[in-house]
Amino acid sequence: MIDVQKSDHGVWTVTLNRPNKANALTAGMLGQLVEIMTAAQSARGLILTGRGKVFSAGADLDEARAGLAVSPLWEELSAAVAALPCMTVVALNGTLAGGANGMALACDIRIAVPTAKVFYPVMKLGYLPQPSDVTRMKTLIGPSRTKMVIAAGQKITAEEALSWGLLDRIVADDALIASAEELLEHAVAAEPSLAAQILAGCN
Repeated sequence: MIDVQKSDHGVWTVTLNRPNKANALTAGMLGQLVEIMTAAQSARGLILTGRGKVFSAGADLDEARAGLAVSPLWEELSAAVAALPCMTVVALNGTLAGGANGMALACDIRIAVPTAKVFYPVMKLGYLPQPSDVTRMKTLIGPSRTKMVIAAGQKITAEEALSWGLLDRIVADDALIASAEELLEHAVAAEPSLAAQILAGCN
């Protein structure tokens, strides 16, 4: 349920491919994503996206009730994404919800289609958010707006997320992947150690 394509230029495109379930994440999918991100240390650039109209609904609800909501895999995944030396772009093909926020927040750049929304309904569902998710979100948009998303459970439109700094760009649906690839062009063309140093200096 996770597809990986590797271009001749070293760009990995990782696609969540469970569209019939809104790309809801199972423990198996999370484990596979951790393995992929660990292996992607050799990538020159990485795009994370989804198939269908939703990027990810977060945790599969049946598995969440069975313990997935408190699994260490969420933190392992966001840490693995954040540790990549290459530039990473999450290309949100639709709504980003719940624990799926972690891997998106860990990417260097976030772009989305106009219909995308962002929400994180942990208060309503009775789970704690992942600690690194809160930290990264606060760094991007500040404490009050983080409380709007996580404590108040508000659904944030793409336009609002862009104005807050939670998204970096909104692009047309049919230009999503091409836009992500364009953002990676300079980093992919650069000498890898130079690209890694520049990215590290921006963090």
